[in-house]
Amino acid sequence: MDAVALTNVSFRYGRRSDLILRDLTFRVGAGEMWCLLGPSGSGKSTLIRLLMGLEVPTEGTVEVLGERAPYRRVRSCIGYMPQDSALYNDLTGAENLHFFGRLAGMKRRELVHRADELLDFFDLAGASDRLAGEYSGGMQRRLSLAIALMARPDLLILDEPTVGLDPRQRIRIWQQLSQLSADGVTVLITTHVMDEAERCPNVALLSDGHIIGTGSPQDMCRTTGKANLEEAFLHFLETGSLAGNSTNNPREGQ
Repeated sequence: MDAVALTNVSFRYGRRSDLILRDLTFRVGAGEMWCLLGPSGSGKSTLIRLLMGLEVPTEGTVEVLGERAPYRRVRSCIGYMPQDSALYNDLTGAENLHFFGRLAGMKRRELVHRADELLDFFDLAGASDRLAGEYSGGMQRRLSLAIALMARPDLLILDEPTVGLDPRQRIRIWQQLSQLSADGVTVLITTHVMDEAERCPNVALLSDGHIIGTGSPQDMCRTTGKANLEEAFLHFLETGSLAGNSTNNPREGQ
């Protein structure tokens, strides 16, 4: 089953504005990890809003976990980590997790167990009683990711999850995301950083509201004859296709 399915999706704010997204067809299978790579203004944030059910497409359809927005049935199955940490700085790390767990409707015994589990997983157990406002930037990003995972989501949507982190912290976050994907969580990540996207097994290149290419970073480089993903991305921009092939999601129609 597809965790995410966009079919011929276009979007504009109001009748007179220009299209922000243009005829997107894109699918993410359950348990897959995908990176949406594109510069600022390419449409990544708008696409996230559509996936979260905060907007509806001007044309086409968006389905998440088999349901169209506003996701009454599957909303609790979607975990979201915004680019800016949405933490309560006057609560401890554990209290933040408990608070968001209660919002998700979790029972006290369940949420306490789940919070302890995530604090261990993200190496925050030793700081669980410290105020979140006293956490370092890397600790706050890990706590934000833990919050997104509290209700055991089937789909995890992350907006620039490693922004502002040093290289060691970024590597740790990616290791944890890879483990989550291996455990069956569908992971969708947005970024504008090429070397970040190269860590992801599947990449969708977004430019000016279009998906101009999809595939693994290695396949993109091999097929275009380029040395790295950045050069392959420039090739896509110049040609609009991968060596003359369709740039639609390779899973389309399966």
